Amino acid sequence: MFDIRFATIEDVPTILKFIRALAEYEHSLDQVSVDERLLRDNLFGTRKCAEVVIAFYDGAPAGFALFFHNFSTFLGKPGLYLEDLYVLPEMRGRGCGKKLLSRMAQLAVERGCGRLEWGVIDWNQTAIDFYKSIQARVLDEWTIYRVSGADLQTLASGNRLG
Repeated sequence: MFDIRFATIEDVPTILKFIRALAEYEHSLDQVSVDERLLRDNLFGTRKCAEVVIAFYDGAPAGFALFFHNFSTFLGKPGLYLEDLYVLPEMRGRGCGKKLLSRMAQLAVERGCGRLEWGVIDWNQTAIDFYKSIQARVLDEWTIYRVSGADLQTLASGNRLG
């Protein structure tokens, strides 16, 4: 049986382990620059940027979901954006992911959100199949754009990129 609870500041080392494990799974470990201090500041500091729930199996961490609120101008309501969901390999296939997503949906409903959404890497067919099995809808008409690092600094300065 999985138990899911909100993370506390004492869970920061566990959250960081999950983040690193997820990055390794996604072949992106070289992109991880977060440390415990940043997580403490941004998850539990004066300006909380995101929230985390952790799934436990027999008292041991089994998976996590990191999420934050966004806003739908068309609905006029907040939404929940699931930034990351990760389940330890040995816990997969036991219902942990579904339990975490169900908890996200409960939070969205409790908080008056109009939707719950997330992204998935296009090569992760296991996750794609799982999301389809819970009736999640693929938004093929949308493409995600990102500006980061030096390009973000350039854009912020008002200078033209490229």
